[in-house]
Amino acid sequence: MSKKVVIVGTMDTKGNEFSFVNDIIKAQGLETLIIDAGIFEPTLKPDIGNEEVCKASGHNLAKLRETNDRGVNVVAMSEGAAKIVQGLLEKDEVGGIISLGGSGGSSIAARVMREVPVGIPKILVSTVAAGDVSPYVGVKDIMMMYSIVDVAGLNNVLKEVLTNASLAMAGIVKNKKPIPASKKPLIGASMFGVTTPCVTTAREYLEAQGYEVVVFHATGAGGRSLEALTESGYFKGILDITTTEWCDELVGGVFPGGPDRLNAAALNGIPQVVSVGALDMVNFGPESTVPTQFADRNLYVHNATVTLMRTTVEENKKLGEIIGKKVSQSTGAAAFFIPLKGVSMIDAEGMPFEGKEEDAALFNALRENIDTSRVELVEMDNNINDDEFAIAMAKKLIELINK
Repeated sequence: MSKKVVIVGTMDTKGNEFSFVNDIIKAQGLETLIIDAGIFEPTLKPDIGNEEVCKASGHNLAKLRETNDRGVNVVAMSEGAAKIVQGLLEKDEVGGIISLGGSGGSSIAARVMREVPVGIPKILVSTVAAGDVSPYVGVKDIMMMYSIVDVAGLNNVLKEVLTNASLAMAGIVKNKKPIPASKKPLIGASMFGVTTPCVTTAREYLEAQGYEVVVFHATGAGGRSLEALTESGYFKGILDITTTEWCDELVGGVFPGGPDRLNAAALNGIPQVVSVGALDMVNFGPESTVPTQFADRNLYVHNATVTLMRTTVEENKKLGEIIGKKVSQSTGAAAFFIPLKGVSMIDAEGMPFEGKEEDAALFNALRENIDTSRVELVEMDNNINDDEFAIAMAKKLIELINK
């Protein structure tokens, strides 16, 4: 059976708009499959109706209609649609998935799209796409397009946007060729601007030894993506050099990785080498956005949109405790590397975040909280960005993988 473009959404309120999208995609020679995630009678006849979608989530459509609780409806229909699409994926029938809507319709569509594997195209035209879309996108490759106007009637502005989205989806599905799977073992690594030299050196060494290194930017979403793909079994080993997201999680910066950061490799027995990259900093936006309670702290303007704040002795004690305990969960081979001469490019001699007392607090807390019966603790008289330190971590990871 040929793969189809799945169109999912509320056909009771957006039937005309979805019909417009459906016609464009079919005109490109592709098959479509329309899934109705609305509660009431559709204005566009779907291929999979709302009764079936509702039943898949364990709800009764008549009862949902009777109570008409918007929050309950969104959850029920999004769960049902996600299960329907999961069945289509198992049959290898999904070439792409597209949707459109306001906040409610976007929530339904995004919930479904987050179940679709990375690589299958996902386009969501939404009224909320110009704001913070992280709750919708999660850690998947969802493309969100701002609708400019409300999705409420086929005016010329919305037609332009929907045409672009529909043709983009059709173009991807028609032209995409399978990407050959890498024959090299995959390594997941974490990086920040201030740990780039370290990660680059380690990556190049690992690649020369026959590994492929997938680098994640430690901006919250990057860490969550690393955790999710690690949980899914993508990687033979993890080089978690840059654990800075825990600073933002602890202090309230803009790049938190969530409370599960550092869990996946440890709990799944995946060999890992972990370090203290950029634990000297909490991240905020432009300097004007730094909370007033931090006005007297050591701030460094990294660029026009990012302001860094030096972590304190007390914060470093807590970070060492949290990270030490997280890594000590390891059920597989693990090592932790401490660079005694600084944890980032700007935590070095004469640099803005040089902090011997802060670093000492971090390192002591790590020594106290890392279970050395589970995790090998390695201390080196280097800055984290020294080549010697980077290559030592890369060699250790290869050693742990080969165990």
